[in-house]
Formats: sequence, structure tokens, C-alpha cells
Amino acid sequence: MERAALVRCLPCSSVLCRRYLHSHSHLCRPSSSISIIPSLSLPTIRPLCLPRRRSSSSSRLLPLYFRTTINRKHFSSLAPRAVLSPSPSSGFAEVNDEVALKLGFEKVSEEFIPECKSKAVLFRHIKTGAQVMSVSNDDDNKVFGIVFRTPPKDSTGIPHILEHSVLCGSRKYPLKEPFVELLKGSLHTFLNAFTYPDRTCYPVASTNAKDFYNLVDVYLDAVFFPRCVEDFQIFQQEGWHFELNDPSEDITYKGVVFNEMKGVYSQPDNILGRAAQQALFPDTTYGVDSGGDPRVIPKLTFEEFKEFHRKYYHPSNSRIWFYGDDDPNERLRILSEYLDLFDSSLASHESRVEPQTLFSKPVRIVETYPAGEGGDLKKKHMVCLNWLLSDKPLDLETELTLGFLNHLLLGTPASPLRKILLESRLGDAIVGGGVEDELLQPQFSIGMKGVSEDDIHKVEELVTSTLKKLAEEGFDTDAIEASMNTIEFSLRENNTGSFPRGLSLMLQSIGKWIYDMNPFEPLKYEKPLQDLKSRIAKEGSKSVFSPLIEKFILNNPHQVTVEMQPDPEKAARDEVAEKQILQKVKASMTTEDLAELARATHELRLKQETPDPPEALKTVPSLSLQDIPKEPIRVPTEVGDINGVKVLQHDLFTNDVLYTEIVFNMKSLKQELLPLVPLFCQSLLEMGTKDLTFVQLNQLIGRKTGGISVYPFTSSVRGKEDPCSHMVIRGKAMAGHIEDLYDLVNSVLQDVQFTDQQRFKQFVSQSRARMENRLRGSGHGIAAARMDAKLNAAGWMSEKMGGLSYLEFLRTLEERVDQDWADISSSLEEIRKSIFSKQGCLINVTADRKNLAKTEKVLSKFVDLLPTSSPIATTTWNVRLPLTNEAIVIPTQVNYIGKAANIYDTGYRLNGSAYVISKYISNTWLWDRVRVSGGAYGGFCDFDTHSGVFSFLSYRDPNLLKTLDVYDGTGDFLRELQIDDDTLTKAIIGTIGDVDAYQLPDAKGYSSMLRYLLGITEEERQRRREEILSTSLKDFKIFMDAMEAVKDKGVVVAVASPEDVDTANKDRPDFFQVKKAL
Repeated sequence: MERAALVRCLPCSSVLCRRYLHSHSHLCRPSSSISIIPSLSLPTIRPLCLPRRRSSSSSRLLPLYFRTTINRKHFSSLAPRAVLSPSPSSGFAEVNDEVALKLGFEKVSEEFIPECKSKAVLFRHIKTGAQVMSVSNDDDNKVFGIVFRTPPKDSTGIPHILEHSVLCGSRKYPLKEPFVELLKGSLHTFLNAFTYPDRTCYPVASTNAKDFYNLVDVYLDAVFFPRCVEDFQIFQQEGWHFELNDPSEDITYKGVVFNEMKGVYSQPDNILGRAAQQALFPDTTYGVDSGGDPRVIPKLTFEEFKEFHRKYYHPSNSRIWFYGDDDPNERLRILSEYLDLFDSSLASHESRVEPQTLFSKPVRIVETYPAGEGGDLKKKHMVCLNWLLSDKPLDLETELTLGFLNHLLLGTPASPLRKILLESRLGDAIVGGGVEDELLQPQFSIGMKGVSEDDIHKVEELVTSTLKKLAEEGFDTDAIEASMNTIEFSLRENNTGSFPRGLSLMLQSIGKWIYDMNPFEPLKYEKPLQDLKSRIAKEGSKSVFSPLIEKFILNNPHQVTVEMQPDPEKAARDEVAEKQILQKVKASMTTEDLAELARATHELRLKQETPDPPEALKTVPSLSLQDIPKEPIRVPTEVGDINGVKVLQHDLFTNDVLYTEIVFNMKSLKQELLPLVPLFCQSLLEMGTKDLTFVQLNQLIGRKTGGISVYPFTSSVRGKEDPCSHMVIRGKAMAGHIEDLYDLVNSVLQDVQFTDQQRFKQFVSQSRARMENRLRGSGHGIAAARMDAKLNAAGWMSEKMGGLSYLEFLRTLEERVDQDWADISSSLEEIRKSIFSKQGCLINVTADRKNLAKTEKVLSKFVDLLPTSSPIATTTWNVRLPLTNEAIVIPTQVNYIGKAANIYDTGYRLNGSAYVISKYISNTWLWDRVRVSGGAYGGFCDFDTHSGVFSFLSYRDPNLLKTLDVYDGTGDFLRELQIDDDTLTKAIIGTIGDVDAYQLPDAKGYSSMLRYLLGITEEERQRRREEILSTSLKDFKIFMDAMEAVKDKGVVVAVASPEDVDTANKDRPDFFQVKKAL
């Protein structure tokens, strides 16, 4: 996938903020949080599966386009793997200089990096000049990555298509997709590839050493010796090709990347980001789209594709990274086997990225984006101000100071630039991510969407005047302290969630290393951070930050203002233009040409749908079942009681950080109040108390804690009709601030006042804008939520708080706020009284034994302060949406198609083999038919073992009814399936890899709490694991009946274009009930 460098919606992504690691991908994403700095420099990980969303929050933009297919993941009732932060150690294995030389490497430099407790050695491969960073420490989550500088000269998407294609078979692994075989059958903790505007990365990670080296070998062979440079059909499949099933039919374009980028170019925020980047860098490689413009991709030739690989995928142009507790000698030995096969080349000189010369005066551009016909189009404009900050890379100290400034400006709801823009009511939401220094030259971008045509210039003036005022007056002392604590907490906590720490460090290092700068420097934050703190203390914050605002923004002529205008005809016009091109192509062909194209189309599809022979599959290295632990990882959990409230304690090493969740039952909440819950959560953290403004409350949380978030959690409970529904308050703090954390949580729960009408109206507008964006970019999530709402009560609740129903509620509420504020405010207060009670409260705490003991006294005080009044009578949540097929129509060039049924209702009884089977269906049948031959960016299935809902979903799909036919063919696929022992073993191992997912201690404690809430016992976890390990072909055949039930009784929801829905309803009259959403 391709990196959309300027697709930014939240700050910040400076070099400093690349160290703020994404919060964990839990079952629920917080509806509202004041936490670590959001970062778009790190990839939002989309591994084999995405979590099933059970919250009202919008999904985060995906800043990187990855190769793997999108998927949703049920919350596994099986054990996650927890990896503890290691204690400092100096006893790391070392590479003797003589050994390195014997293997063909010379040591360039080495350093101990205390910030990550690692010894880092930079090697150079003598023969080719390949550079290798070998980072040794006690982390068992080992990481490898190879990165090539790949600057494109046009928008045909060569780097992106090549990134997809090299993983489609290689010299040693001559099968269709070794990548998919690794997805099926390894214990990887990360397996992906992604494309930036100027580089392409191929990272893998695993905690199992044998598995890790298997992954490394497959990736090295893939990048250096891929089949795609010899096999034209791989280029056609992953890039683009003409498709013609019959000479009498119309020709169409197909290709995975082609359709992926069609989806990207359907999203206004993405169009804005690309327009800004290309206008800021008109004379450099950043002035084109490395991901590919769908209008330009079909101009790419196979010869150009092959030449790009020959030129840039060479050791001389590579940066190679190893990290973890494996043997550093073995790393060099593996590399030497590949690198020694090459001679030196000029690739590293030819791939250098040239800087953009700064403008002498500002530039303004106007673009259009595809918009729906509904609503007032005059109020759907977007505007973004962008500055290129320097004509060359900045030094680390300046970058760190800019990152700090960025957080002050935009990092929290209380940050002045963010606050003033939103309070102006000139737009619905902020666009632009502030400082972005991931490319050769740093940029700053800020603007708004949902702007009235008449207010465009007012937004521009407000941005400028606010920055001028901040430069003149400086920042509040409390704001400085809060930002400093937030930054320092995040750096020291080093919490990467499910994202491997070693990969986070690799991306930081590569950000400079790729431009021939020092790869060690980005890993070291201690000295520059202390120097910055000293400067602020000595000179005052105004002297530190005001000159930066003036120099880099206010007095900087290299400014590009991008205005985006809604165009309801654009989507249809683009489709017509594409059809006209294809009609001309067909008209230029002879009868023989058309027959040949139809034959080639059939030949390609036959190849795509023909399984690899067993001998080819055997070439991919894999583990054996003997390598797999027979028991799940046990999470230390003590269940206790403090003053009548149940408390779960997890004794784990957390580096002196305490993590806590306070959970309240939502069963007493009235149904009509449910859609207000996400806005209630946001109000708790962004409205303020009787004694504190919301700015002061935000700053206090920033100064005393590592963050507090509030969100709803809902899930079905297997065997029960009533769903599990709770409000979760999460927080974390250093051991010295545990009492402050619980005092602040108490204040948030009980003292916040729901009186600020205008702020609440902002929340509604922001939420509506986020939901509309989610419809375009994550339509599969909307479809999944809608199907769940038709099939179970928990799904209905979630959809009311985060699906299409929620968007409809927000649109109505936006009008109500002005007329009916007293009633809305009263409803918010009623939610608080219904939920926050000592009765039914559960507290979860994760820390080491010493801090757990210290917390008990604090918890006793906290519990005694909770309201003790009995809540209102319990609500019954036995509600569903009508069980009808729906098409949610939006302006888009690609579709998102779902079909689902509750297979428990059809007689299926849960067995652990279902985990293996559903994963196998995704990675074989659906991958081959929906993605490879169908041309969709993703096709997958998901089994929610709590509710019994089995779902099929596709992502950025050019088809509609064809994809539903594939779903309906799953039973036949299982009926005809023959699976040998090796294939079955791989499927089982891959499933265990998902079940034993890599987690840090806080996530381990959180997951244990969720199992407790859902009634999942240790005995069940063990039983399911045994069922997984004993899965047989017979289980696949038994599951066939469940798939037939989905075919016959399933409900369909598609988020799709009006043209495709009209065509579907003509082919199958009245198949869809049509619902226009945008």
C-alpha cells in the first residue's frame, strides 16, 4: 500500500511525535480521549484482522496503504500473548569485527541507545554498499525491515504496484503468493509492506526465532528475485489490465492497485492531501502520486515496471534493519547469502530525492471533489493552508521544538489553534495535521471542512490572526507544562500497542537514514528533550516558540492554499470519461484483437483461480505443531472487593506506570438516550466543571496523567439474549500520580457540567463530519455494523452509537441543539445518573505488585465517592433493525459489500475449529475470488463467536452482485475442498498466531478484563485451543452447512455507488432497499 503523506486529520506527526505510538487497537476505540499525541507518521496497522468496532468513535485515517487485505477481528476468547518491557541489560550478543569482515561487512559505527535500552551497530556491506542497522536488546518481538528509496517520476503508481507485485512469488518460492502463505501459517506479529512518496518498506516481526528467520528469507528473496519482472500476468493482476469476458461486452479496467486508488480518490480528505502535497512540491518527486492516480495508472507499461525494479531494488539502494534478542551474527550471515550475489550499482545516487526550491510568493489552487446531491452544497467546501517550512532538512533540536509547538497548537481539544477554529463555527471539522516532517522537507498544514463558500477567506484569516496572536502573546504556563508531561510520559512509556516497538524505531530511524543522515539520532530523545526544557526554563516559552511561528509560518512565502469545492456531478463524469476511453480502445480493435483479449482475460482468471501445486507450497518454510505451546498464556488476575466494588488486579511489570479501567453497567439506560452516549463521553472530557473550564481540565489531565478516555463497550454474550454493555473510563499515570489520576476520574464523572450549548453543537458537527468521512473511507465497517444491527441486540446498540443510524441521529440533533438545548442537557444529566453508580461498578488495575498495593487505599477513597443511589430499572435490549437487504448509496467509484447471518440460529455449535476455518476461507477462497480475480482491494470473512454472526465483507470492490455470488459459493468451496496435512498444519499455526497476538502489559490486563465481563473462563480458553490444534478436514465439511445457511438466510448490506445499485436492482428486481446517505 501507498503512503498518503499529507492525508492528515489530527496532529501531529513530527519527528518527536513519531515516538508517540498508537494506542492499542482494542475492541472499542475511545469516543473521546485526552491521551498521547496522535501521530500519523506511524502506520495505522492493519494486520490480518481489524478489531470489531463496538464504539461510537470514527475510525482513524489510514496513513499508509498496506498490502494486506482489510479484515475485522472478533474479540478472541483465547489468550493474547503479553510481552513485558525488559529490564536494562548490557549483556547483548555482539558481532566480532573479524566475523563481520568474513561475512563481507565492515562496521561503520556503534552506540548504546539508553532510550530504547539497545546496542545499535551500523554495518556496510563492502561489495554493494548496502547499509545495515543491527539493534540488539532483550525484546523478543524481533523485527526485520528492508527499505528502498523509490522516487517516482509520474503518477502511474509504479512504486505501489511493485510493492504489491514482488510478494507474488520469487526465485526460491515459485508460487502465486508466498505472502498469503505466510499470512496463513506463521506466528508473525507483523507482516506487511507499504509505500511512501519516496520509499518502499518491507517489514516483518515475530517472537519465534525460527518463524522470524523464515519470514526474513521469504521477504529477501521476494524483493531481490521476484517473478513479477518476468510474469506479465502478475503486473496485470496487481496493477491494471483490460478485462473482456466476451467480445460482445464492454471492456473494463481491472487491477488491485487500480481499484484501491479509485477508493482513495473517492475520499475528499485524500484528494485534499494529494493536492496540497503536489502543489507544495511541484518540482520534485513529491509532485506526483507514488500510489497512482487511477486516470494515469493505465499508462504504465510492463517495460517501465521492470526497469523501475532493476534500477531501485538493488542492495546499493537499500537500508536494512534488524532489531530484537536474536543473534546478530546470524543476521549478517543471512544477509550475506543475498547481498554477495550483487555488485555495486549507482542506484543510491540515481534515487536521491532533490529538495524543492522555496517559492517567492504564495500559491492558491482550487480542486473539486465528488459530493452527493443532498444538503446545501454551498456549506460543503474545504480549505487548507499549507507551508513548506524549509529548503532543507531541519536539525533534530529544531524538529523536536516544532513537534512540541505543534502539540501546543493542535494536540488536544484545549489547544488554542484547534479550539479557536472549532469554536468559530466556520466549519465542521479540522483538516490538515499540523507539522509533518516525514519527507525530506517539513510542512505545516491546517484548515477546515464543512465550510460555507462565503466563509472560505474567513477561515484563512482566522488561522493567520490566531497564529499572529500566539506569536505575540505566547502560550499559557499550564499549557506548556501539560504538553511537556504528555510528551515526556509518552516517550518514557514507549507504548506501541500491538505495533512492534522495533518497527516503530525503524520508521523513526528511516525518516533520516533514507536521506543519508545519521540513523542513530532519531532514536535519542533524552538530550534534546532536556535541552528544550532548559531553554524554556531559561529563556521563557515565548522566546522559544514565537520565533518559530514567525519564521516558518507567518513570514514564509512558500504557502499553498487549497480550496476544495463539492461537485455532485464529478463521480458520474469520471465514470463517463473512463467508459469513453474504454469505448475508444474497443473501437480501435479488430475482431481478432477482441477475441485475443477475451482469451487473455480467461487465461488470467484461470491462473488466478487455480491452486498452487503441493510441491510449490512446500517451498515456503513453516513451523510444526510441536513448535506451538499447548496451553494459552495465563494472565495473572486477582479478583477482590473494595468497599462493595469488584476489583481485578494484574501483577505485571509496567515500568512504574499504572493502567486502570473503571467500568459501569449501561443496562439501566433508556433506549432513546443511547445515540447520545458518544457525545456524552466527549462532553465529560471537553466541557469543564463548576471550578474548571474545559481548557483547565484538559491541562490538568495532561500535567498529572498519561491520559484519560471514555467510551462505550458493547458485545453479545454467547448463550445469552441480553448484550454486555458498559461505559469504560480508561486512564494511566506514573506511580507518583496515582491519586491524582483517580481524583481526576472522579471529577470527570461527577463534576462536569453539561451547560455549554455551543461546545456541544461543535461536538455534533465534528461527529457528523467524521461519520460522513467514515462512510466514504470505511464503508465495510458501516455495512458490518448495519448487518449486526439486523441480527443481534449488541449490534443494534453499536449501530445506534456508531453506524448509519447514528449519522442520521446527528443530522437531526444538529438542528435540535438550538431549539431544544434544555432537553438535551437534561438528557445528558440523565445518562450520568443512569450509569455512574457504585452498584455494578468494576475496577481493573494493571501494575506491579508494589504499585497495586499502593493503589488500594486510593481506590477505597475513590469508591466511597461514587454515587450509591440505585439506578433506574434495567432496560431490555431485545431490538433489531428490519431483516432486509439494504444499499447505502454514496458518491464513490468502488463498493463495500457485506452479507451475514447468525449461524447459531441455524444450528451451528461453536468449536475452536471455526477460528481455523474462517481464517482459511478469507486467505484462500475470498482472497483469490474477491481480491485477486475480482479486483477488489480486500475480501474477507469474520465470525463473531459471541453473537454467532458470520459475515462476509469486501473493501474497495469494483463489483457488487459478482462478489455476492462468490460469498454464496463458499459452501461449494468447502464441499469440494481437499486439504493435505501440511496445508492444515499451516492453517492451524496461523490461527494460533492470531490467538496468541502480541500484547504489552496494559493490553494484557485490559483483555483479561474483557474476558471477565464476557464470562470466558480459563477452562474454555484451554478447550478452544485444543479444538484449534485438533482441527481436521471433517470440521471443514461440518462447517459447510453453516455457510449454506448464510447463503440462504443471510442479509445483505452494501455501501455502493448509485449506478452499481441501479444495475443490481435491474438484474435482480427489488433486491436492495435503497438508502441515500450522502
